Amino acid sequence: MAPLPYTPNHIPDPSYVRLLDTTLRDGDQAPGASMTPSQKLDVARLLSSLGVDVIEAGFPASSPNEFEAVRTIAREVGNHPMSPDSDHVPVICASARCTKRDIDVAWEAVREGRWPRVVTFIATSDMHLEHKLRKTREEVVKSATEMVKYARSLGCHDVGFAAEDAARSDRKFLSHVFEEVIKAGATTITVTDTVGCTLPFEFGDLIKYLKSNTKGIENVIISTHCHNDIGLSTANTLAGVLAGARQVEVTINGIGERAGNAALEEVVMAMKSRKEVLGGLHTGINTVHILAASKMVSEYTGFHLQPHKAIVGINAFRHESGIHQDGVLKFRKTYEFLSPEDIGLSDVSRIVLGKHSGRHALKSRLKEINLSSEIVRKHDKNLNLIGSYTLYHSPMSA
Repeated sequence: MAPLPYTPNHIPDPSYVRLLDTTLRDGDQAPGASMTPSQKLDVARLLSSLGVDVIEAGFPASSPNEFEAVRTIAREVGNHPMSPDSDHVPVICASARCTKRDIDVAWEAVREGRWPRVVTFIATSDMHLEHKLRKTREEVVKSATEMVKYARSLGCHDVGFAAEDAARSDRKFLSHVFEEVIKAGATTITVTDTVGCTLPFEFGDLIKYLKSNTKGIENVIISTHCHNDIGLSTANTLAGVLAGARQVEVTINGIGERAGNAALEEVVMAMKSRKEVLGGLHTGINTVHILAASKMVSEYTGFHLQPHKAIVGINAFRHESGIHQDGVLKFRKTYEFLSPEDIGLSDVSRIVLGKHSGRHALKSRLKEINLSSEIVRKHDKNLNLIGSYTLYHSPMSA
């Protein structure tokens, strides 16, 4: 399904979930990851081909190079379809702290795109207010509302507001902040789990609370931004969507600050494969480009994936155990819930010969290389010896 026509604060299909990819901002902030402007442009083009609804292109106020990278993406990716079989043009957005300078620079960077967005953010938890910002709650509300109004006054009709450390904020105060920024003109509000500390039932309950207790929230899109410090970013994101969020913020391969963010490939494939369980929730992502995007980001950042990474790890669709190999050779879905073709993985053998393999796998491999299976009968006693040498056949490839 293609991305829906864009309206800043309205999604006509109540089951459609927008994807905001922040690989180029939060992902690029991961320690050790630093993509060049040309690499960021390549990634943005591929994200557009994927069907990503919103590309967070960066934090323009951080440096002149970052500003130019974001502006180039807005000009080139934010105005023209990147896929020959689609007319999809993504929203290009830029992040800004709640300061006029940051917002000026962010707006200047994205304003030439067809659908520009500025997202301004400030922390709302008492911990951040006391130890980092040294501001009162009243000062935070004043800053947030004034800067949303300021961004709108520049001519930006799509202004997002993100409450940093929302998950650890006082709920009543968080709801109050969101009420005020909505009145000031925000079109999207982002509920963050900045330190990745919440459990799925907690995060879902937070979204439900905000939906029930925030005046005007029905007039904006609720977005989630979940970190992975205890391995629950994808689960929390899905819990947020089930509770009513209709935009999710993700990154390719889950890269990001510390332990990373919710991974685009995990969130998207969960919705695609379990759509009926999730009440028909769906995205506009063309999943056949997922593997290509994963490989590009891995190459550009230098972050190699763990072999067992969900969806895109090299072992995600490979089998060495003899029992599993026998089942897969007879009927692939006995041990493969997902279809590798859906992410752009070619339909090649993913049977790995190793110390746990059995006769069925060896016979299959011999047949592939046109050797008689008679060798299996003649050397039956040597199967364990053969298996002790793991032959990693057919690595994951597009």
